[in-house]
Amino acid sequence: MKVLNGLDDLSQERPPVVASIGNYDGVHLGHQAILKSVVTAGRARGLDASLITFDPHPLTVVAPDRRPEPVQSRGQKLRGLERSGLDEVLILPFDASLAKLDGEAFVNDYLLPRYPLAAIHVGVNFRFGKARRGDVDTLAAIGAQAGFDVRGIESIEVDGQVVSSSAIRRAVGTGDVALATRLLGHPFAMTGLVARGAARGRELGFPTANLEADNQMFPRNGVYLTQVRALAGRYTAMTNVGVRPTFGGEQLCVESHLLDFDEDLYGQRIEVLFLERLRDEQRFDDPRQLADQLARDRAATESYFSQLQYPIE
Repeated sequence: MKVLNGLDDLSQERPPVVASIGNYDGVHLGHQAILKSVVTAGRARGLDASLITFDPHPLTVVAPDRRPEPVQSRGQKLRGLERSGLDEVLILPFDASLAKLDGEAFVNDYLLPRYPLAAIHVGVNFRFGKARRGDVDTLAAIGAQAGFDVRGIESIEVDGQVVSSSAIRRAVGTGDVALATRLLGHPFAMTGLVARGAARGRELGFPTANLEADNQMFPRNGVYLTQVRALAGRYTAMTNVGVRPTFGGEQLCVESHLLDFDEDLYGQRIEVLFLERLRDEQRFDDPRQLADQLARDRAATESYFSQLQYPIE
């Protein structure tokens, strides 16, 4: 998949593409349905399948106080988009000048002269242009004049609610990572480098990999059943998100204890996949009480994974 950073990254003469437009934060089930439609249509017409997206999130510019925490890091998002089968992603730098354009100006004056379109597929609730005044009907009218097709893709529902990035943020923020998995179609995950910590976990008999996270969004503080991708493998783990209250900590940390694993991960990049919430983070009167609870957590983790009937993707 080719990644194009802005219109200046484009060649002068380009064939039209079948594309979608949007933030695509999380690359969730709804996004996946739209991208499947884009890729299928592109292949049928012998054209590249593309996503036109923005960096930073538009609310960072137009309403910074309402800017959402992204569900994924940039790297995670691009890997998710590549798995969809897209041929390229065009990342447009979103700034004040772009925010001023209405939908027609954005498409006809800003985009089409450099990025010709054969079709655009978007969700039925798609909004675009200044103050988000444009919708699918607006886009269809522009397309009828400019010569590209527009297709609205119906929303996906899970557990009676429409799948959206906002719903996923709420689920992760409350610690309901199991719901987040159902909405995303894959587990919520955090990536980053493993840093050296105070080695308290090792002293207690539960050594941990301390994550320097790429992500901006963290699950609610607590202990989670997780899997860790590391050293080209995937390992059963339990992960604490919190501040280490037993030791008077204040800094938010993500620490994973990998079961039946004793390799050196310092300086390695890992990915932590959050599957289920086990319990709240607690403060214990002394380290021995904490060690006893960690032993119970480990037993619960082993029980959970022994009962899984299918692999986690």
